[in-house]
Amino acid sequence: MSTTKKAAAKKTVAAPAAKPAKKAAVVPAATSSSPIAVGKPAPAFSITADDGKTVSLSDFAGKRVVLYFYPKDNTPGCTREACSFQENLEVLKKKNTVVLGVSRDSAKSHGGFKTKYNLSFPLLVDTDIALHRAYGAWGTKTMYGKTIEGALRTTVIIDKNGTIGAIFNNVKVDGHTDAVLTALDTLAK
Repeated sequence: MSTTKKAAAKKTVAAPAAKPAKKAAVVPAATSSSPIAVGKPAPAFSITADDGKTVSLSDFAGKRVVLYFYPKDNTPGCTREACSFQENLEVLKKKNTVVLGVSRDSAKSHGGFKTKYNLSFPLLVDTDIALHRAYGAWGTKTMYGKTIEGALRTTVIIDKNGTIGAIFNNVKVDGHTDAVLTALDTLAK
């Protein structure tokens, strides 16, 4: 009988997971061409961070922002990417740059992820994927041979005037932070 209860519990958990996939099915048309471009103003935002406070792009006026979108807290690639940004945070600060991570995870998930890996930059909660969509970081991708809708690993550098300075699509985690640092040096000139 406990096996039956476990099976019923698994069915209950599986049903909510299927709903976001259906909701995301309408996204491809909206993200078939990126809504942002280098040299254009960055879309403004005000969104909840891991600590429950609201973070707005305007909070960083006069600074450069590395806004990176990642699929999920505590997964191997996302963890390596976050830790790499953390390891280079002092260098980024010297370049007048802040780092903001964005995923669909909850504030609670982000808080645990930050604590576990000693991350000291904000992780933004985008459960409704509005910020992902505004920055072209949501769409069709292939994962384990299946085509799905989901977060597209994307990094956007926003300059101190609020303009898009660089866009990294289809980010490969290894070596990415170095590429961002190089881009920041190039953009400074």
